[in-house]
Amino acid sequence: MALTNFQKRLAQNYFISLDASLKLAEEKRQKSSKNSQSPPITWQNVNMEKLSRDVVAHARIGFDPAQKNHINMVPFFNKALGKYDIGFVEGYRGMELKAVKYGLDVPDRVIVEVVYSTDRFKSFKKDRNNKVETYEFEVINEFDRGDIVGGFYYHEYFQRPEKNKLVVMNLKDILKRRPDRASPEFWGGEKDVWEWDDQKKKNVKKGTETVEGWYEKMVWKTIYRAAHGDVTIDSQKIDDDYMRLRQAESEFAEADADQEIAENANREVIDVTPTAEPQQTTADEEPPKSQSEDIPAPEKKGTNPNADTMELDF
Repeated sequence: MALTNFQKRLAQNYFISLDASLKLAEEKRQKSSKNSQSPPITWQNVNMEKLSRDVVAHARIGFDPAQKNHINMVPFFNKALGKYDIGFVEGYRGMELKAVKYGLDVPDRVIVEVVYSTDRFKSFKKDRNNKVETYEFEVINEFDRGDIVGGFYYHEYFQRPEKNKLVVMNLKDILKRRPDRASPEFWGGEKDVWEWDDQKKKNVKKGTETVEGWYEKMVWKTIYRAAHGDVTIDSQKIDDDYMRLRQAESEFAEADADQEIAENANREVIDVTPTAEPQQTTADEEPPKSQSEDIPAPEKKGTNPNADTMELDF
């Protein structure tokens, strides 16, 4: 495929960055008792045909893996082929790039702010007396702003202010967008502590520890992603590279769901058989539920080095 000199440089960055990712993933695989029997995560076992197509598409769009928060690459095993496919995960800067390149009505400026308990914030929504949607925001105490209570993003159009858009999010709205496998190293909280056991020849959980993380920064990034994900894609700008990007995203999401099922299925069951005999019901009463159900015990999530997943700073 025809590539410009800039796109060729980006393609080289993909293979350099992926080489480091493969080595790190292989080290984790060797330490994992669960994945030690899977093929080595090396270039020889990578689905190069799919990787080449994906790299070309992402490079022509402009994603640069050498830049922070543009794009991340995660290997995952494709059982059908017996090889590793590479999943591409957009960072918040990558979402901004895609919104600018393919957006239908791209704002001239996007403002993203986190609101703390001591800040003064007031929104002015558009109505019959107010033609321009806007807000007032003032930081009262710069060095001790209190707890995070929410945030907002603002799409601003310099020549068409009537199109300005303000979206206010409380903390609950923000945390709903947090990834299911959010890493404590970034979001803070309890982290599992693992140590290598020479006798058992595997990592053994030794307890937990509390890590501070970068909670405020991750909240800001979450609002930032929402702000650029809110830009409508222009159908007339969609090209083959964008469609390839969407296909790769769909394939990675499907593989991630399959992995989640494989990790959490067939766990220890909990017997919830009632100790007392169920009472006989009349025709007007709701029939009793099943006397026993096999409920899979959920697996506690954490930074388990035995898991073949990679936590990403998105």
